[in-house]
Amino acid sequence: MEGGRSSAESRRSTGESRTGEGRAGEGRRPTLEAVAAHAGVGRGTASRVVNGADNVSSKAREAVLRAIGELGYVPNNLARGLVRRRTDTVALVMGVSEDTVWDEPYFSVLVRGIKRGLAGTGLQLLLAIAQSGPEEEQLMRYLTAQHVDGVLLTSLHGNDPMPRQLEESGIPTVVIGAPLGFDPAYCVDVDNRDGARRAVRHLAQQGRRRIATVTGPQDTRAGLQRLQGFHDALADAGLPAGPVAHGDFSADSGVHAMQELLRRDPELDAVFAASDSMAIGAMRVLKEQGRRVPEDVAVVGFDDSPIATHTDPPLTSVHQPLEKMGREMTRMLIARINGEAVARPTVVFEPQLVVRDST
Repeated sequence: MEGGRSSAESRRSTGESRTGEGRAGEGRRPTLEAVAAHAGVGRGTASRVVNGADNVSSKAREAVLRAIGELGYVPNNLARGLVRRRTDTVALVMGVSEDTVWDEPYFSVLVRGIKRGLAGTGLQLLLAIAQSGPEEEQLMRYLTAQHVDGVLLTSLHGNDPMPRQLEESGIPTVVIGAPLGFDPAYCVDVDNRDGARRAVRHLAQQGRRRIATVTGPQDTRAGLQRLQGFHDALADAGLPAGPVAHGDFSADSGVHAMQELLRRDPELDAVFAASDSMAIGAMRVLKEQGRRVPEDVAVVGFDDSPIATHTDPPLTSVHQPLEKMGREMTRMLIARINGEAVARPTVVFEPQLVVRDST
C-alpha cells in the first residue's frame, strides 16, 4: 500500500496495467486480470461475475461490469468451456448420403425447426453426415471426444448402434425416428402407421379399388410402419392386398418403383407413396405413360413438404409437423444438457392428411 491506495488503484489512476488493459491501440486483448484490476476486485470475483455466478455483491458486480465495458473485454469462450466442460455445440447426425441431404426437403424443414429451437441459447449447430461404417466410426470418435455437448440423430437405418453407443459414452442424445431393434430413452417421431392408414383410407373412400404403394426403405422404422399402415387400411376397407414396390424415399426410386408397379398391374387406379419425393417421381412416370392424375390414377405422398403445393396437380400428402418436431427434440436435448428432468421423453406427433388435387 502507498498513501492508503492499493497498487491496483495506483495503476488505474495512471492508466497502467501489467496485463494490457487498454481498449485499442495497444495490440493486446484485455484479460480477466485486467478487468479485476480495473474494478478493484480479485480475479476470482471478476470470474464469478463473467460466468454469471450469484455469490457476488451488487457493488462488486457493478464495478466488474463497468470495467468490462470500459476495457472492451470479451470472455474467452473456449477457456470458459473447458472450465465448465461445455463446448456450446450440438451435432445433428444424419444417416444418409450427402446427395440425399441436399435433395430431400425433409431435411431442410427439420433443420429449420432445430435452428429455431436453438435460437437464444448460445448453442451452435454442427451438421454431420455418416452413411457407411467407417464414416460412423470416425464420427463416433469425434463425438465422444468432448467436441459436442449433445447429439440429435435422424434417418437411422437397420439396428444402428450409434444411439446406444452415444448414451453409453455419456453424451446426451435425442433421436427422431428410432432405428429398428432399439427404443431410445429420448425420442421424437410422428405416428407413421396411422399416417399411412389415413392416406390409404382416403383413397378407398374416393372409390379407388386397385391401390398400390411405393414403400420407404424397410430397414427404417418409418418405411416399415408406413407399409404396415398401408396393409391396415386395405384390410379395413375390405380390399385385396395391392402391389408393393420398394423405394428409398428419393424421387428416382419413385420413378423406378412406379414403372415396376405399372408392369405388374396396368389397371391400378391409386398409389400411396411413403414420401413426397417418391410420389413426385411416380407422377412423372404416370404422365409419361399417358395416365392422368387423378382421373386415371390418384396419388398420395407423405411429409407434406413445401414441394407438395407446386406439383401438377398439387399433391395430397400426409402432414408431419417436421418443424415442430425439430423444435421439440432440441428442447428435449437442451434440458438433458442442463441436467434437467424431461417430463415427456418420448413424443409422438399426430399426422394429418392434407387433401389436394392429386386425389
